[in-house]
Amino acid sequence: MSKFPRDNTITLTANERPTAWYNVVADMPTKPEPSLNAANLQELTGPDLEAIFPKVLIAQEVSLERYIEIPDEVQAFYDLYRATPLVRCYRLEKYLDTPAKIYYKYEGANPGGSHKLNTAVAQVYYNKQEGVKRLTTETGAGQWGCAVSMAANYFGLEMQVYMVKVSYNQKPYRRHFMELYNGKVCASPSPYTQAGRNVLAADPNCKGSLGIAISEAVEDALQREDTKYSLGSVLNHVSLHQTIIGQEAKTQIQKADDYPDIVIGCAGGGSNLSGIAFPFVQDKVNGKKVDILAVEPTACPTLTKGKFAYDYGDTAKMAPVCKMYTLGHDFIPSGIHAGGLRYHGMSPLISQLRNDGLIDAVAYNQNQVFDAAKLFAQTEFILPAPESSHAIKAAIDEALKAKEAGEAKTILFCLSGHGFFDMQAYASYMAGDLQDIEFDPKNFGHLPEIK
Repeated sequence: MSKFPRDNTITLTANERPTAWYNVVADMPTKPEPSLNAANLQELTGPDLEAIFPKVLIAQEVSLERYIEIPDEVQAFYDLYRATPLVRCYRLEKYLDTPAKIYYKYEGANPGGSHKLNTAVAQVYYNKQEGVKRLTTETGAGQWGCAVSMAANYFGLEMQVYMVKVSYNQKPYRRHFMELYNGKVCASPSPYTQAGRNVLAADPNCKGSLGIAISEAVEDALQREDTKYSLGSVLNHVSLHQTIIGQEAKTQIQKADDYPDIVIGCAGGGSNLSGIAFPFVQDKVNGKKVDILAVEPTACPTLTKGKFAYDYGDTAKMAPVCKMYTLGHDFIPSGIHAGGLRYHGMSPLISQLRNDGLIDAVAYNQNQVFDAAKLFAQTEFILPAPESSHAIKAAIDEALKAKEAGEAKTILFCLSGHGFFDMQAYASYMAGDLQDIEFDPKNFGHLPEIK
């Protein structure tokens, strides 16, 4: 049996961890366009958002400060699992017979099983500070719902989760995980909100979408004075909190006396990609040579086939209207198993960076992604989430390109979560039941007319 180096994992001490989140807006060559009020399509103001977000998060949403300090109470929770490891994929490299070096930043070893906990803790903390008693949110595959339920339980807030129906049925164990932490979970579209009832009236068998679930969660929050809404992706403050991932990775890969030629992350709404990539975007803007690649499913190819335009963040047109790559706010993706990548839009920050040529994008179908996940599981002995496996597929492709070119490139990707609650997806894959679904331009949703 081949011997591999024993020092394949790079860690950080508590004193080496970041003490502030990095705000990429400070260094963006083109600042993002302002968001609009969904009610009148006029520029959004702070007071417009106070019904659903605490004031500190609203301030972070529009901040131009380069670094924003992480509160001690949030750092204390981060002590449970951060810094996360950076791991060299020696076995995968050998299998591929590539001169490339492959590293992954593993966010699945924390109590919630994914990167989502990084912002969940911060958001719940700020809501608690403002006296909020109850939170609502949506979740697709359930990683976000698990993370925010844990954080809400930790800080003593009630939690209501609207889970996209197709994932509610596909992934019952994630639902039970939320309930274990006192999260209340219902399938979306639900009969409990007007937005949900409207969808069910039109299509009783609707499998749901993140856009619909967002509408329900926002509507719920607006009905009660003790309740705010929490979002796990897309918005600027969410991306901000996730940058602890990339900041740690930069320090860790420097310890290995290395630097990535390419940084890869799966992309649905943008939280994972923002987390791993934005600290390297800062380097790229300042002249460093590094490529950044977003990876998405062919069934919901927002960055590769969407339009860069203003669009509503939800189906019922209650969430802010943002300038982003979008497939239309009423687009309902097929029920692929990567539920966290089934959002019609993309983070406005990622969208602007993509439009400026600082981020590239690629899309893969389900079977390609699960092929890569199986290979990774058999060589690196971690079962990855379907979402994260998109990044694995791209990393493998880049390593094979390096092999063909004879170039010793360094590849870094974010393994954003484990797949232990995704066994039904793997069962379907092994049975040959996964369908490869391509986006049909005829299904492109509607966009608002902005004057």
